[in-house]
Amino acid sequence: MSELALAPVRHGRYPGHLAPEAIAAYAAATGDQTAAVLAGLAVPAVFPVILVFTPQEAARTDVPEAVWQRVRGGVHGEHDIVLHRPLIPGEPLETSSWISAARTTRAGTQIVVQFEQVGADGSVAVEQWWTMVLLGLQGIADLGAMPSDHRFPDDVRAHPVGSATQHIDKRMAHRYAEVSGDWSAHHFDIEVARAAGFDFVFTHGLCTLAICTHRLLDLLGVDDPGRVERVAVRFASPTPLHEELTVNAYGISQNSFAFEATSRGVATITHGRLEMRP
Repeated sequence: MSELALAPVRHGRYPGHLAPEAIAAYAAATGDQTAAVLAGLAVPAVFPVILVFTPQEAARTDVPEAVWQRVRGGVHGEHDIVLHRPLIPGEPLETSSWISAARTTRAGTQIVVQFEQVGADGSVAVEQWWTMVLLGLQGIADLGAMPSDHRFPDDVRAHPVGSATQHIDKRMAHRYAEVSGDWSAHHFDIEVARAAGFDFVFTHGLCTLAICTHRLLDLLGVDDPGRVERVAVRFASPTPLHEELTVNAYGISQNSFAFEATSRGVATITHGRLEMRP
């Protein structure tokens, strides 16, 4: 069977807004206690993810229906966010999306949706890369360049920064869905979660990413999320509701850090990377 070449196009711009009331709700949903965020003076580094769901669905339409019929399942494998400048509460943020890369692996095919988010000044303020893993899918031609590497350095555990734990309460998925619009049933319905191979309902991966970012900034004593330049992770396993999430952080350099997270002794986030402006 010959390889199928994807023919992605650019979608958008989709309007968005860094609304102070949405920022406050997002902070409450993800356990962000940063004073500047709660005062409406700063935007959490991961907040722009809640503006990409419609653009992401648009980009997915560039994968032909015949391909989706060959997929036996899919997961959100990795997410990477680069912030080119601090975001300003109240400013617009318009999002464009397109499929920027595809790679075939033993497990299936990685398809990367890239996002550009343009701020009030007309320049790109944020870039994001959402890597989907389409399980069992073969026969897709390689496309584009994969996102920048953020693998865990081999020797980084010799440089621990600290550890922080947050309780993931039973209502967290509901609060996050209310601000993100992601009401996927496996976060709320145990039977749907079991059908996906899990014996528990779980919070959103991007919510877990936000929690890890908050806790890491706490460990570093940083109260300005505008200093975050990049945050990237691999989603290893879902984070169960009504459990503890533990974030372990390590230093790579003065402004670069590796992190990972576990719940119930299982890795939920691996290959985490946080990079900051001086």
